Amino acid sequence: MNTEQSVFRALADPTRRAILDALFESDGQTMGQLVALFPDVTRFAVMKHLTVLEGADLVATHKVGREKRHHLNPVPIAQIADRWVSKYAQPFTRTLLDLKAAAEAATGSAAGTAAGSTEDKDQP
Repeated sequence: MNTEQSVFRALADPTRRAILDALFESDGQTMGQLVALFPDVTRFAVMKHLTVLEGADLVATHKVGREKRHHLNPVPIAQIADRWVSKYAQPFTRTLLDLKAAAEAATGSAAGTAAGSTEDKDQP
C-alpha cells in the first residue's frame, strides 16, 4: 500500500482521528495517557490504532526511559491537502479573492464619497 493510501486509510477511522486530535492538543503522550482518553476502547485497540497511524507516518514515537512517547507528524496530512484539496479549491479561491478585492474597492470608494459629502456639508 502506498503512503497516500495508508494516510487515507488511517484518517478513515473516527477513533484514529480522535487520537490525532488528542496528540494535537498535547503532543508526546504515553500509551497510558491515550488509553485514559478513550474509556470505551481497550488498550489493545488503542495500540492497534497507533500501529496504523505509525504505518501511515502520522505518528512518530521515541522512548524516554521506560515510556514510549507518541508525537503527531502533520506532514502527510499537509501533503494530502496540497495534492487533493488545494487543486480543487484553487479556482474558487481565486474567484473569492477577486470578489473580496472588488467589495473592498467598492466599500473604499463609497466611504470616500461619503466622507467627501460630509466635508462639503461642514463648509459654509
